[in-house]
Amino acid sequence: MHLTIGSAIPSFSITDTDKHAITEHHLKGKITLLLFFPLAFTSTCTKELCAVRDDLSRYNNLHVRVIGISTDSFFALAKYKEEQQLNFTLASDYNKDMAAAFGCLYDNFYGMHGVAKRAAFVIDGNLNVCYAEVLENASDIPDFNAINTILNTLAGKVSA
Repeated sequence: MHLTIGSAIPSFSITDTDKHAITEHHLKGKITLLLFFPLAFTSTCTKELCAVRDDLSRYNNLHVRVIGISTDSFFALAKYKEEQQLNFTLASDYNKDMAAAFGCLYDNFYGMHGVAKRAAFVIDGNLNVCYAEVLENASDIPDFNAINTILNTLAGKVSA
C-alpha cells in the first residue's frame, strides 16, 4: 500500500535518538517532511541527509519540521547523527511498522528483510499527505525541487 496525495497518515509510534516517542499526534498543526532512508552510515543516505543538514535553514524559515526515519536502532542513529552533525530529528522505526504503513518497506534488500525504502512525504498540519515519493532504487534521491515547491506553497497557506 502506498499513501496517496490527500490521504490521512496512519497512526505510528517511533523513537527518536533521545529515546522519546514520536507519534502522528506530534505532527498535528505542523508542516512535516518525513524522509525515510534505508541505512545509516551508507553513502547515498549520508549524501541525502547531509544535504538536508546543509539546507536546514530553508526548512526552518518555512516552519517545517524534518524527521529522518530508518529501521536502524535509535542507538545506531544517535551515533550517525553525531558523526554527521545532523541538526534535525532522526527516529528509529526498528519494528518496521511505520515504513510498512507508509508503503516504503523492502521485502528483501541485499538479503536483509524489512529495510525502509528511500521515500519522502510532506505532511500538512491536518495530518494529510501533500507529497509522496517512494523510490525503488536505494541509490536515487527524492526530488527536492518538487518537495521544496510543495513546502513553499504550504508555508504560504500557513502564513496567510
